[in-house]
Amino acid sequence: MKSPQTGKLIRNLTLRQLQIFDTVVRVGGITRAAEALHLSQPTVSMQVRKMSETLGLELLEHVGRRVHPTAAGQEVFDTAQDILESINSLGDLAAELKSEVKGELRVSVITTATYFMPHLFGAFIERHPDVVPKLTITNRAEVLERLKSNIDDLLIMGQVPSELAVQAHPFIDNELVVVAAPDHPLAKERKISLDRLAQERFLARESGSGTRLAVDRLFDRKKIQITPYMELGSAEAIKQGVMAGLGVSVLSRLSLSLELESRKIAILDVEEFPLVRRWYAVHLRDKKLSLVTRTFLDYILKESGTILSTQPRDRLR
Repeated sequence: MKSPQTGKLIRNLTLRQLQIFDTVVRVGGITRAAEALHLSQPTVSMQVRKMSETLGLELLEHVGRRVHPTAAGQEVFDTAQDILESINSLGDLAAELKSEVKGELRVSVITTATYFMPHLFGAFIERHPDVVPKLTITNRAEVLERLKSNIDDLLIMGQVPSELAVQAHPFIDNELVVVAAPDHPLAKERKISLDRLAQERFLARESGSGTRLAVDRLFDRKKIQITPYMELGSAEAIKQGVMAGLGVSVLSRLSLSLELESRKIAILDVEEFPLVRRWYAVHLRDKKLSLVTRTFLDYILKESGTILSTQPRDRLR
């Protein structure tokens, strides 16, 4: 026989409230939880407050700039995770028993990957129209935070974090090339040395980005000092700077199709380049992947190369 308290919880406590509370604790704040769930901040605050009132417990407290669960809140958080995991498993089981690939697919990507991920998403949705894609585009630091908090089904990045227990699936090459404006003096030269390149005004990504890490490692290995002329926060900003003649830079070839096709940017023939890295689909090692996630992962591992090869081909100028 259920107790009066149990009956009250069944009537007033919702799965959505559990999901919201779970997210607030994992990301450490109301605002970030609202962003992750695509809800307004007042909505998140209200639902957490209602949940606290239903349970008769203080669930959260502020420590510094982050929100943390109280002792009681931690117990509720652990229980909420168990309940939500059971609900997820039930949904996955129902879908698998019906062999249906449907439901939300949450993927976060670093900004550079936006040049190819929509093409992969589009082709996948065409094959599985009942899948609802949720694509989050952000920088590497935020992607790592989302990975730690287990917010997404998959994360797409070029540098796999060594400090986390993750499973990383390489699926396409990430060629980093040196670029300049087509009328740059180096555009007509061949076998440009790194020492010669280091004399140019260099437009660099912000510290911590995957591209910046790869370039810095190369120059450090060659013991060549390079001082960025400008640091910019996105590949798009760097492309605009290069086209405006502000300097040279290193970008992913996949981000350059339109500019190369229209001959607004040239790839320089530089020794040691292209730097060939890989793009990875990443998730926490012990994460149980849903049918939708497993299907999408299998899809990009097997077919991403074919899909992206149909995009406009770039040219060496």
